[in-house]
Amino acid sequence: MSGLLRPGAHRAAGVADDAAVLAALLRVESAWARALVAAGIATEAEAAQVAAAAAGLDVDLPALAAASEAAGNPVVPLVALLRDAAGDAAGAVHRGLTSQDVVDTALVLLARDAVALVRADLVAAGDALATLARAHRDDVAVARTLTQWAVPTTFGLRAAQWLAGVDDALAGLDRLVLPLQYGGAAGTRALLGDLAGPGAVAAPAALAAALDLDGTDLPWHTRRAAVTAIGDALTTVTDALGVVAGDVLLLGRPEIAETREGAVAGRGGSSTMPHKQNPVLAVLVRAAARQAPGLAAQLHLAAADAVDERPDGAWHAEWPVLTRLLEIAVTAASQAAELVAGLRVDTGAMAARADLATATGALDGRGGVGEAGRLVDLALARWEETRG
Repeated sequence: MSGLLRPGAHRAAGVADDAAVLAALLRVESAWARALVAAGIATEAEAAQVAAAAAGLDVDLPALAAASEAAGNPVVPLVALLRDAAGDAAGAVHRGLTSQDVVDTALVLLARDAVALVRADLVAAGDALATLARAHRDDVAVARTLTQWAVPTTFGLRAAQWLAGVDDALAGLDRLVLPLQYGGAAGTRALLGDLAGPGAVAAPAALAAALDLDGTDLPWHTRRAAVTAIGDALTTVTDALGVVAGDVLLLGRPEIAETREGAVAGRGGSSTMPHKQNPVLAVLVRAAARQAPGLAAQLHLAAADAVDERPDGAWHAEWPVLTRLLEIAVTAASQAAELVAGLRVDTGAMAARADLATATGALDGRGGVGEAGRLVDLALARWEETRG
């Protein structure tokens, strides 16, 4: 993943690229062979042989991608490779599964790992914002509504509101349910049921346990709420971070100069204006916030078009969208954590502007800053409860 037109993409390296997708697909196939042992369909030796074949499989990714066109997904050619590598245990490879089971479950695994990365950076960003809110709890600044000066506030409350947005996003991530997908060819689990009878229930339960996923009872081939929930939660993250970035960009304008992005050697330069120090992290986080909602909407469009027992194109449309959204969220969360940790605040400029605005009658200061301090304290207490 070169990312020439996706600055910061290196922060999401290995999250949802082809190598990560391949590893997740093979992990599902390997775990399924072990799950078949629980159903009495495969032997321990066969499961071990499949796992060894998956671990040692040497896959030419460009060739696999090209071969995927013939079947419409990468699982069919990958299963052929895995069966060849498994030798006399080939019968335990993919038995009772369908390609959508493998792709969906693999994408859930990728999403879980990406969400863990995003969560860690959200906690770091939230902790930095909490520090700002405490440090500037009572530092007066001008509140702006509809772009105009309004009444006094504090920078601590502004940081606390940023923190509350991060808090909401973190809570959304923690509410996510990440389910196993297993339905067989048309969501009936017919082949496994025919093979194992009443004991067939043991296989999906064993697979869910092996992959540490929610062992939902029903296949969700055409019920895509699991996918849209991931998209919505990640978009809530970029929404919250976009607000922080947007405010930092506004407050960092030279004519305002109340905040500035921390200086890092080699960052923020201009190709033609060497005197400039551009707020690059804030710019990139804001760019991510503008991209994510469209991707989440595309997931909903695909979900609404998931017809029959397995979709004809709607499912396929999800893959590049979801993987891109995973990369965007991981990158933006990492950038935002660094942004707020290095943020510089000029309380003198804030106070001077508030004094000027009050003196000229442009600011209604009769009520002071109201309950700003108490609201900061509430946001901080809430954050400590959410972050765990």
